[in-house]
Amino acid sequence: MTIFEAIRHDHDIQRDLLDKLINTSGDTKNRDSIFKELKQQLQIHAEAEERHFYKPLISNDMMQEHARHGIAEHHEIDELIEKLENTEYDSSAWLKTAKDLKDKVEHHLEDEEHTFFQLAGKVFNESQKMNLVKPYKSYMSENL
Repeated sequence: MTIFEAIRHDHDIQRDLLDKLINTSGDTKNRDSIFKELKQQLQIHAEAEERHFYKPLISNDMMQEHARHGIAEHHEIDELIEKLENTEYDSSAWLKTAKDLKDKVEHHLEDEEHTFFQLAGKVFNESQKMNLVKPYKSYMSENL
């Protein structure tokens, strides 16, 4: 497994949770449970990605701007999560913000998978692609 495959696996989990979240309604245990799980997944994933994927790339001239952009998008996602936390579950604004979060996260994942990964694949050698998996996955499992 490469770092790209490990990250893509987590992206698939996030997509699934986002789909489930926007299909919930009202102030229910189901909405609360899915939101909390998604929030944790997104937070821990962003931390792991920034430490074990972006950090080794940010010093590369070709990757620096892309890494900064990815980190900025993580912050935008955090702001949408905070907005959801401060909105009542049964408010129509909550579902609109949840849909905005879904759009933002999916845009971010597409950027990473279709642009960032290809560029990073030219920067990392095969050994690095394999060696980055262990610390990334360890961080994920220790913090989820």
